Amino acid sequence: MQPRLKLKLILNDNATLLGPGKVALLEAIDREHSLSKAAKSIGMSYRRAWNLVHELNEAMADPVIETQTGGHDGGGSIVTESGRELIRLYHQLEDVANDATQTMRDALARSLKTSV
Repeated sequence: MQPRLKLKLILNDNATLLGPGKVALLEAIDREHSLSKAAKSIGMSYRRAWNLVHELNEAMADPVIETQTGGHDGGGSIVTESGRELIRLYHQLEDVANDATQTMRDALARSLKTSV
């Protein structure tokens, strides 16, 4: 069993700026073009998804999600270029962190019970 890293970026007030849940939500919105469909696709409540999107949009200089309500097509949500850049940077940070800790995680894996 190989230990994995779970990257979470925290602001000064201990609020999570970005972590795996928010990134998964952004990726689902990018795929579904709908906040409600995206939330459902990753097993998240609409209310939780809306709160996470609101937190991200409030924290970032540029919005990461833009939404349109109602209308002929029923509205929808899109990930902005800033949002796509945030996803890209998060995954890049994950890659760098995983590469930097591989040796230590391998050593830790060798010391684990095989039944864990």
